[in-house]
Amino acid sequence: MSCLEHFPLAAPPRISRPAAGRPPREALAESAREIDPARRRGRGAVSNASGRFEAFAREEIDDGWGSLENLPPLKTNIHIEKPRSVITRNDSPDIGFDRSINPYRGCEHGCVYCYARPTHAYVGYSPGLDFETEIFVKEGAAQVLERELSAPGYVPRTLAIGSNTDPYQPTEKRCRVMRGVLETLARANHPVGIVTKSALVARDIDLLAPMARKGLVKVAISVTTLDRELARKMEPRAASPALRLETIEKLAAAGIPVSVLAAPIMPAVNDAEIETILTRAFAAGAREAGYVMLRLPLELRDLFSEWLLTHYPDKARHVLSQVRGAREGKLYDSGFGKRM
Repeated sequence: MSCLEHFPLAAPPRISRPAAGRPPREALAESAREIDPARRRGRGAVSNASGRFEAFAREEIDDGWGSLENLPPLKTNIHIEKPRSVITRNDSPDIGFDRSINPYRGCEHGCVYCYARPTHAYVGYSPGLDFETEIFVKEGAAQVLERELSAPGYVPRTLAIGSNTDPYQPTEKRCRVMRGVLETLARANHPVGIVTKSALVARDIDLLAPMARKGLVKVAISVTTLDRELARKMEPRAASPALRLETIEKLAAAGIPVSVLAAPIMPAVNDAEIETILTRAFAAGAREAGYVMLRLPLELRDLFSEWLLTHYPDKARHVLSQVRGAREGKLYDSGFGKRM
């Protein structure tokens, strides 16, 4: 499939009700309407609730003719976005960079814990399954970036890529937006930091290794768990844990500085694995490490609660209680100095 093509999903039967009637977000979503498991096979979220900016909330319903059972599996749709700029700037005291690039909106990896999910509401889609299936490709990003780097007065500092959605998600195999961005940065001798949980980053060792010799690049590989079963439920289309460790090894062997991110830390889900992850990553060649506590902003609070109830119903309340215990009784605190 070309990245220029868009294949619409079959429209499920839905009912609409005022969004104001939705349950409080702090509540454990016990009555959430899940999408049929057969349709969402290989996806992370279990529902597709409307975004917070929509006038109506939508739910799938059975019209009495078994219509929900006949719907096809969810497919990935590609939307082309023509960006006027690609460098996003921030002044957050919580992170160590002031500029970043996101080649894609949405992420096919389907990580249920992804704090970027709520951003899909800005383009009229659900932070749930839409985030994993409606992918926006920033076509021409490399050319726009070259123009921005050439602008009078531009002062180079490390560009972060992968801080929101993964630049090496499956869509990159055919669209190659990240490859073009990296080629532009290599020509400009511009420093870059990359975060990914994909083995596809090894494809670009031919660019990354020469940049590393100039001190221009670092790569962080996210290793959330070493448990294949948990990884399949939690981040279904990301590389397997073993393949991520192998990717660390390949990058390190090529002389590329590589670190491991044991993130996010989820109490009673993956926190017991921290030491093992660090030990295995160090053996593979990682020489730096980082972590972030589970973040549950906006719609993600409901989505993660639904996922827990679906896959780990016996400990769902315990997990959320532990999260609240780490945040003074809240599931999330967006304040600087607290959210991470």
